[in-house]
Amino acid sequence: MNTPIDRAACEQMDALDSLAHLRDDFILPEGVIYLDGNSLGARPKASLERAQQVIAHEWGNDLITSWNTAGWFDLPSTLGNQLAPLIGAAKNEVVVTDSTSINLFKAIAAALEIQSADPQRKIIITERSNFPTDIYMAEGITRWLDHGYQIVLIDTPEELASVVNEHTALVMLTHVNYRTGYLHDMAAVTRLIHAHGALALWDLAHSAGAVPVALNAAEADFAVGCTYKYLNGGPGSPAFIWVPEKHQAHFHHPLSGWWGHTSPFAMNPGFTPTPGIRRALCGTQPMVSLALVGCGLDTFGKTDMPTIRQKSLALTDLFIQLVEQRCASHPLELVTPRDHAQRGSQVSLRHPHAYAVIQALIRHGVIGDYREPAIMRFGFTPLYVRYTDVWDAVESLRTILDTQDYDANMQRNAVT
Repeated sequence: MNTPIDRAACEQMDALDSLAHLRDDFILPEGVIYLDGNSLGARPKASLERAQQVIAHEWGNDLITSWNTAGWFDLPSTLGNQLAPLIGAAKNEVVVTDSTSINLFKAIAAALEIQSADPQRKIIITERSNFPTDIYMAEGITRWLDHGYQIVLIDTPEELASVVNEHTALVMLTHVNYRTGYLHDMAAVTRLIHAHGALALWDLAHSAGAVPVALNAAEADFAVGCTYKYLNGGPGSPAFIWVPEKHQAHFHHPLSGWWGHTSPFAMNPGFTPTPGIRRALCGTQPMVSLALVGCGLDTFGKTDMPTIRQKSLALTDLFIQLVEQRCASHPLELVTPRDHAQRGSQVSLRHPHAYAVIQALIRHGVIGDYREPAIMRFGFTPLYVRYTDVWDAVESLRTILDTQDYDANMQRNAVT
């Protein structure tokens, strides 16, 4: 879109939007434009009733019997099977459990054990711009193992081809970069990794529910991700881990808790992993927060990922066009790729006073967030973001920049 556009045109887009009715599934405060679903998704309306059901009835009335009568024991697998189609996984290949960091630890440990048969494979490759916890978990496990493992950080996606080799055990990448919104070609990158005998671990934190993902079609090896962003599971809701059937028999990790045991209530002193995906579980699951994940996943049953992706690209295209047309006199730099094949569902802009501008936007009812260095992030969740929201958000940004209605010296909050 290169021709000028006005708010009336955005209203027309909303009128023709096949996903517009799904906005009714969510609680969105009056007067707020929420462009931070890439950090925390909006609350599904159904989650309050579900929480009351779990707390008042399943816990309050049925007490411990709910582990059997309410399906609590099977819930990690039940939710995993509900989530699986969104990431191109098969039935019984996903469980919803623990945090993304903990699931990363499990997947890294399992990958290194699988590769341990070849003693020359001691290298883990990831991006310097990867989400820090991914790098921290790799650092932690390699220090703990102390067997000569090394972490190699690359600075561009193109650099991978010249770095991966016969010494590489694992390549660990985030499918959509949290800072820039850059989208990897999962299938092509996985083929490159496998051509050198290495394994591919994908972090889907900024992909699941936002862009189509085809893990099995790409022949990936492991994947993890969170449920509290585009999947709208709630703040700190349990994450997920994907282990394809081809690797499940060889999937071992040090966090061998009783929920991953083949017979947890036999109370045997020795650990025997369950044969399937539940071996990726660790300890007792947090039922209240786990139950709410299903409310976010239910909305995806009313649409499909190609439709979501189409709207995502339309929203981000519109935002980029309007920023460049209406804020052209200001020092804004587009960080996110223009190419659809390389763009997730967010737009990142660099500005010298990015943090202060984001805080001013929040005061004006437009919620995005800030990431170092000097980057404003705007996440577009197609399930509830409207085209008129995009127009109004850019108008607020233009007004703030034109009037310099921000405090460049303001003190930063603990969470940016």
